[in-house]
Amino acid sequence: MLQRCTKCVMPETQETTTFDQRGVCNVCVNHEVKQENVNWDKKRQEFNEILDNYKGKYDYDCIVPFSGGKDSTFTLWYLVKKCNLKPLVILFDHGFLRPTVKENNERTIKKLGVDFLHFRPNWQVVKKLMMEALKRKGDFCWHCHTGIFCYPMQMAVKLNIPLVIWGEPSSEYTSYYGYDEAEEVDERRFNRLVNLGINAEDMVGFLDGTVTERDMKPFMYPKLRDLKAIKYRSICLGSFIPWDVKKQVKIIQEELGWQGEKVEGVPPGYEYEKIECQMQGMRDYLKFVKRGWARPSHLASLDIRNDRMSREQGIEMVEKYEGYKPASIDVFLDTLDLKEEELMDIMKKHEVSPWKFDLSKMRPGEKLADQDKWDKTK
Repeated sequence: MLQRCTKCVMPETQETTTFDQRGVCNVCVNHEVKQENVNWDKKRQEFNEILDNYKGKYDYDCIVPFSGGKDSTFTLWYLVKKCNLKPLVILFDHGFLRPTVKENNERTIKKLGVDFLHFRPNWQVVKKLMMEALKRKGDFCWHCHTGIFCYPMQMAVKLNIPLVIWGEPSSEYTSYYGYDEAEEVDERRFNRLVNLGINAEDMVGFLDGTVTERDMKPFMYPKLRDLKAIKYRSICLGSFIPWDVKKQVKIIQEELGWQGEKVEGVPPGYEYEKIECQMQGMRDYLKFVKRGWARPSHLASLDIRNDRMSREQGIEMVEKYEGYKPASIDVFLDTLDLKEEELMDIMKKHEVSPWKFDLSKMRPGEKLADQDKWDKTK
């Protein structure tokens, strides 16, 4: 039995998790800081002062990295409608965008009237990176993690747009940073919590000449000297306004017609959560295989911290909705030319103690309504 936080429901196998003498996890402690110690009026003033340093001085006031999910959509809406900024919106396409997200993105870009740059890396390279990251880290999303954070920063340098504004801070979900410290989305943060300890140059060596350094350019963080030359800032909007997902989802639904979607492993009522990716169910499943928890633990913990759910209700939700094998596993295995037995052999090496995964206890998940519409080109 995994030890879980006595306030929320996150287990000991979450990265960076520790418990205080009350048995409360450090993420919950950090939320106490957010709710009780942060002067949000002062934070908003700081944010406005940052914007004043950049607004109207370049071709674009800022870059907004954008996926079409709830957080980046709200961030873009807030910056355009509340701050009157002219952003360049940049989408790094991981290759698994779902139909609903594509439709949302089209509405959002048109309604807000913004310039939009959509980039997708070489699919054959992506598949190799997925397989290598899966073997080494038990996480096939390395290309997505790194590309989302590297490519907008590369464009900041190339186009001389020094201000980059992201959505929620990592302190909302993990303990790499706290709400009582400045969280810059910089190379230190990238190496600390984004790239799984593997940089693009490492991948070139791991793949034994099958990809080149030129192939890996989209996944390389810009050199610090180049970023400093444009006097860059890379910040999270959620470091300056209190982040509240449920309230923000209502805003983008009303203002932009943003639509949610059913996601594998996500309980009813959370149709706003992680709708961007066809493989989200597989990502959460492999997290369960590796660490013994998945999306329901995360969502219940957020609602508990925000006084929307009791811990007892959270435990009930976890017991009811965790432990399902996604129907999309067949798509995933076919994409990487894997057998399920081979996948389990790989994941066994990444199991985080004291968790012990038991495949025989997994229940079959329901197939998503849009799965037959997914492009499955290999």
